[in-house]
Amino acid sequence: MLQRGSASQNILLVVRNFLKSRASGLKRNGRMDGVAMPLDVPTLFMISTCVAAVLGLFLLFAWIQDRSIRALAWWSAGYLVGALAAALWSMHDAISRAMTLDVVYALLFLACGIIWNGARMFHARPVLPSYMFGGAILWLIVCQMPVVHESDHYRIMLGSMLIGTYTLFTAFELWRERGEQLFSRWPAIGVLAVHGVLFLLPIPLVLLLPADSGIALASGWYPILSLETLLFAIATAFIILVMAKERSDQIHRVAASTDALTGVSNRRGFIDEAERLVRKAAWKKQPVTVLMFDLDHFKSINDRFGHATGDEVLRTFAMTATLSLRATDLFGRFGGEEFVAILPGDLHVATTAAERVRSAFEEAGREIAGQKIGVTVSIGAATAYELPCDLNALLARADAALYRAKEGGRNRLEGDHESIPPSAPAPQLAPGGADVRTGEHGSRAEDWPLTREPVRAVAAIMP
Repeated sequence: MLQRGSASQNILLVVRNFLKSRASGLKRNGRMDGVAMPLDVPTLFMISTCVAAVLGLFLLFAWIQDRSIRALAWWSAGYLVGALAAALWSMHDAISRAMTLDVVYALLFLACGIIWNGARMFHARPVLPSYMFGGAILWLIVCQMPVVHESDHYRIMLGSMLIGTYTLFTAFELWRERGEQLFSRWPAIGVLAVHGVLFLLPIPLVLLLPADSGIALASGWYPILSLETLLFAIATAFIILVMAKERSDQIHRVAASTDALTGVSNRRGFIDEAERLVRKAAWKKQPVTVLMFDLDHFKSINDRFGHATGDEVLRTFAMTATLSLRATDLFGRFGGEEFVAILPGDLHVATTAAERVRSAFEEAGREIAGQKIGVTVSIGAATAYELPCDLNALLARADAALYRAKEGGRNRLEGDHESIPPSAPAPQLAPGGADVRTGEHGSRAEDWPLTREPVRAVAAIMP
């Protein structure tokens, strides 16, 4: 019967008695007398060797097919090194004369380091060779100490600490880049975290249990860890493949929606993102405004300075506009020298942003690629207040306003008449006697300019 004491002492006594009952059945050949072993460790290691080797080759072939994801090669190498370590451990009786088991375990820790660095490479982080080999080197050095070499307890704790630490570091590498939209990232983090915690559990058991429980601890815990490692290797390999496929699909999707010359969204990518922005604005009951940009006299720039300079002009404008707009605004190239942006907000917000782009590009366009060009941009704006709206119709209105800006002298912003707030009450007498028009958005009529020239804002033109 258990003596009185704290709950933790009672639990410890139960575990101790259970492990002693397991150890009491040990015979000379390591077989149990009266208690059948549910799992055979050598058999599990042999199965793990074959599975790890097959999965390593599988990952290697996946990398050969898609070499853009170099992390697959690293993960493949980690699996193959782990398979080699398991195979050598299974043959430890045959190799004991030529190689100590410490080297075999060092290979296993090296495999864990390779997989961790593969996760770093997957997120474009530098490989850390010193830390990758550090676990194996630490094992080989510490195991030469007599107190560790002769103690199974210390070796169990050190090995569990190295594998658990590498595994949790791998989970952390995936978690720290969680901003990237990869659904398979979260199952990978979960599997890695569970595996790491399970390998760290023997450490408190060794510290808490008496020294005579070492054999029972090894016989009871090793089969569980061996089976869990086998399942972990299979699950992780398939999650890695799914994650790599997600990344590859994402790369292709971005490439298909990105303009190769300027690096901004192309027409297809912009339309897809703009439709999502319109739906989001409709849910928030906010207006949206489209800005159409057209570089002035661009054809003559190509004729006078060459197409290479013309391409540099396009890149300069794309960079200038991207830096001048907000993070919530969408910007893309519509084709040729035409660009487009869609902003959450009314015409007043859009004209402020458009003027930033126009003035910044006027300054940047004075000299491009060592040529004094003096290129400018004309802008047309159109706002939609009733959402969701027909995006194509909104683009057509902004395009029509753009042509009016061209006809009005270029290097200017022009808004269409429908962009005035939907309700504009009759003029009211302001406290100072001024005649003020206010719309439903609380702005004065002169805050809704339909035309903005380079130097001054022209008063609003009410239909």
